[in-house]
Amino acid sequence: MKIIISCAITGSIHTPSMSPYLPFRAEDIAAEAIGAAKAGAAILHLHARDPETGRPSASPVHWQGFLPAISNACDAVLNMTTGGSAVMTLDQRLEAPLTFAPEMCSLNMGSMNFALYPMAAKPRDWRFDWEEPFLRTSDDLVFKNTPRDIAGVLQRMGTERGARFEFECYDVSHLHMLRHFVDRGLVDGPIFLQFVMGVLGGIAPEPEHLIHLHQTAQKLFPKFEWSVLAAGRRQMEFAAIAAAMGGHVRVGLEDNLYLSKGVLAKSNAEQVEKVRGIVEALGRSPATPDEARALLGLKGRQVYA
Repeated sequence: MKIIISCAITGSIHTPSMSPYLPFRAEDIAAEAIGAAKAGAAILHLHARDPETGRPSASPVHWQGFLPAISNACDAVLNMTTGGSAVMTLDQRLEAPLTFAPEMCSLNMGSMNFALYPMAAKPRDWRFDWEEPFLRTSDDLVFKNTPRDIAGVLQRMGTERGARFEFECYDVSHLHMLRHFVDRGLVDGPIFLQFVMGVLGGIAPEPEHLIHLHQTAQKLFPKFEWSVLAAGRRQMEFAAIAAAMGGHVRVGLEDNLYLSKGVLAKSNAEQVEKVRGIVEALGRSPATPDEARALLGLKGRQVYA
């Protein structure tokens, strides 16, 4: 059975001071994405950053800095976030996806505490003045995605622009929320679930929790594809568990800055290569981008000028 490897290139959680390898300039995001695709990632999960400060950005101008380069250099599925950063409004988070109309978007399936402040506890030399306050004030941060917000994204990105979704489920309740939208007729198949484990505010990365998520999904949806990301040090462990259970996997510097204990990943491609070795050792064959498109019912490759 083919396994889809997704790679989340930069995200909005880690800050530049945490790793010199975290890409934030447009040319670096493009190079990292292309490298991950060449290493075997069929889906590239993308965020934008301000190239001057490394701060998460929703600006279509910043997206324009790397989307054309990626789409012209590889045929990977370009998956644009609608989550952006928890400090952005929904209108800000949607500005670039509405502009570029990708074949796939992420969609967080609920509001939740998004606590990043423990990452500020480690002493470090901060490269930019926004980093430490951004992390420390997340003790009062809620990522907002209400049912009204979700319905709006499904309508504007799905119905109107033809995108399919990576439904990001940070807890069991998010699966029930997705079922609610299936019942309302706003979601149809193929359904692609991304079990997000390890964010403080969401479900913890424990094997029994993954089993429960999977069993709950089986009860709620007659047919679905599913993937797992474990934020932080248990990234590869849970990729192996997911692959052994028949699921798909996601890696990338958005989710984990390390390749192994105490060793920073020097690129997204390094993580893709490592997880590819794991899944192939388990007898799974990585899907090509076109195989992923067929499996997930995507509208087709988008090339940006």
